[in-house]
Amino acid sequence: MKIIKSVKQMSLISKKLRGSRKTIGFILTMGYLHEGHISLIRKARKENNIVVVSIYVNPAQFGPKEDFKKYPRNIKMDTTLCEKCGVDIIFAPSDKDMYPQGYVTYINVEKLSEGLCGTKRPGHFKGVTTVVSKLFNIVKPSAAYFGQKDAQQALIINKMAQDLNMGIKIKIMPTVREPGGLAMSSRNAYLSVDEKKDALVLYKALQKAKSMIESREYRAKNIVGEMRRLIKTKKSIRIDYIEIVSANDLKPVDKIKRKVLIALAVFTGKTRLIDNMIVRV
Repeated sequence: MKIIKSVKQMSLISKKLRGSRKTIGFILTMGYLHEGHISLIRKARKENNIVVVSIYVNPAQFGPKEDFKKYPRNIKMDTTLCEKCGVDIIFAPSDKDMYPQGYVTYINVEKLSEGLCGTKRPGHFKGVTTVVSKLFNIVKPSAAYFGQKDAQQALIINKMAQDLNMGIKIKIMPTVREPGGLAMSSRNAYLSVDEKKDALVLYKALQKAKSMIESREYRAKNIVGEMRRLIKTKKSIRIDYIEIVSANDLKPVDKIKRKVLIALAVFTGKTRLIDNMIVRV
């Protein structure tokens, strides 16, 4: 396994691989890898000749009061996990290489990035799409793998790849959960034992919503109200948002008539967690 830190070197390697007709499966991460990332690596390993994992905590997607500086990092652990999973290349560029002095170019996917986390974290998705497009241009993957937990991000990246004719297959894989249902996230490392226990209510709320829909309760307001009631039983949790939107375009729905995304974001103590579930009527 190779660890590449230079953008120029990674670009040259990618060009050579594509020239020799090798398929490249790409997993984009901010490091502190967990079983969710590993599931993506395993899928990419089955489907491609070469597997590349990027490890880069992207400053452009963090707001001024967010956790960029304290975001969990452990490159030694990440390297060990990647090697065990058969990763061929870790690409771990520096901020200076990714955003050199004078950098002024950003990509914004309109509409899809305007609701849900886009409303609560202004500029976040502009930072995400910019760094993803840069990494795509450097690594030149055949396919890129993302988790369903970041549903809005996955839709935005898929739309960007289509609109900009990138020729990359965007593959969205199921959310991997801890025992009890908590969606795996690097930020789970921030949680205390009690906070982690309380956070299990998020998946219970999503399951409750699904159960209500299956019982033919199609009024979004009633479903969201029941989810709020359930989550508010945990004192360590503060709701950021709970919304039911179209799974295709993220537009809010009042009455559920088709496939929907039930999405939520909360603060558990000081840690912001997101989760979601797709339900088909």
